[in-house]
Amino acid sequence: MENTGRKKVITEDDVRYVARLSRLRLDEKDVTMFRGQLSAILEYIEQLNEVDTEGVPPTSHVLSSMKNVFREDEPGVSLSPEEALSNAPEKKDGFFKVPRIIKEA
Repeated sequence: MENTGRKKVITEDDVRYVARLSRLRLDEKDVTMFRGQLSAILEYIEQLNEVDTEGVPPTSHVLSSMKNVFREDEPGVSLSPEEALSNAPEKKDGFFKVPRIIKEA
């Protein structure tokens, strides 16, 4: 990655290196396209770095009022095994019977 002043530029060699690490095969057209896209992303990040965040507390969510919305896990009324299996096309020994999808080795 070349550093021209403050601006970082992604080279085609950088794109090929990342593609090789990711085990991706890219043709030259893709290398050129991703070079432009990655450079644009870095430019945007540089813009974000210029924003004054002094006195702004770090957050874990964009909505500071966001709270845990999970309810307590409390047991409730459920179906009996007979009711659960009442509409099953096939059943065996109190369970749903389904076709095998994994072959034995």
